[in-house]
Parts: sequence; structure tokens; C-alpha cells
Amino acid sequence: MSGFLSSSIARKVAMALSALFLIFFLIIHLAVNITSLFSESVFNELSHFMGTNPLIQFVMQPVLILGVVFHFVMGFVLELKNKGARSVKYVKYNGAANATWMSRNMIYSGLAILAFIVLHFIDFWIPEINHKYIEVLPENPTRYFSELQHKFVSPFRVGAYVIAFILLALHLLHGFQSAFQSIGFNNKYTKCVKNLGKLYAIIIPLGFIIIALYHYFNH
Repeated sequence: MSGFLSSSIARKVAMALSALFLIFFLIIHLAVNITSLFSESVFNELSHFMGTNPLIQFVMQPVLILGVVFHFVMGFVLELKNKGARSVKYVKYNGAANATWMSRNMIYSGLAILAFIVLHFIDFWIPEINHKYIEVLPENPTRYFSELQHKFVSPFRVGAYVIAFILLALHLLHGFQSAFQSIGFNNKYTKCVKNLGKLYAIIIPLGFIIIALYHYFNH
């Protein structure tokens, strides 16, 4: 595996595949959470299923965590490699002339998103682990909606979520297209992928922002 990832192309492909995995996960995550705007019971049912299903808990969840860690570690590795290559190959590197603002600052938006993921884990994942495996409290299938609302009482936390999802939108505006390009989708469908990427980068973060604001104003 380490030999495979020593190749520049292999690293980019691995990065792209982890990005596509996380892009797919965000769709599922939003689909579940968006139901909290319309039906408390449906949201509770879906959350209870995902929170108690062994396949999701003991297979999908660890894979997701590994995917997140891998994506960010590989992102940092690629950034360091690219900086090293630029310093060797170019006497003068004008980033603004060769790349968009978003592509030049992926590492910074990525770090901000990583900080948000840590906050998200503290808000939701760690309390779940504590509930199920440390305190071993009896399962209440109707607890999820009220727990979600409780997290969006503080305007500071809601503000952090909104800023994080704006940064996610900027990250995705470049990352979505880049992921497809890295796996060889740079062909007659490129324009379609670009447009789809723009829609995704707006709709997904906006959906999460709406959820946070809705529960803040309706708790």
C-alpha cells in the first residue's frame, strides 16, 4: 500500500476516491437530517435505525472515520509534495495566474472543516458513545429530535456551523470537480461535472445551514 501511494498519480487517485466517498456520505447525512424540518417522528425513526443498526455502527461508521482521517492526511501530504515540487521546478510561481483562489487555499479550508468535524464529534458522536457503551443507558427511540434541537440553542455554536458550511461550500467548489478529474473524468463530460459540482457545493452546505438555523429559531 505504501509503495502504491508513493506514486504522485496514485496519491491523487486515492485522494479523489476518499473525496467521492465523503461526497456520497454528505448526501445521506443531509437526507436524514433534513427530515427534522418536516417530521419529528420520521427523523427519530431514521436516527434510531442508523444509531442501532449493527452494520452501520460497526462497519460503516469505522469506515467513515477512516475515510475522513485518510482524506485529510492525504490532503496534507499532497499539499507538502506540491509545495516541494513548485519550489524545485519554478523560480517564480505565480499561484494567482495558475490556479483559482479555492484551489490555492484548499489546505486552509480543509483545516477549518477538520476543526468543525472535531466539534461535530464532540456534539454528537461522543455523547452517543457515552450513552450506548459507557453509561449504557436504556435506548429511547424518541430522544434524537430533542437532542438535535438542544445542540442548536447557542448562537455561537450555530454561527460556527454556518461558517463551517460556507467553508465547506468553497472547499467543494474545487474539490468536487478535482475528484472526478483525478479519476479520469476529464473529457466531454467535464462541463457537466463542473456544473454538477457547483450545484452540489451550494445545495449540500445550504441544506445543513438551513437545518441549523431552523432549529435555532424553533427550539
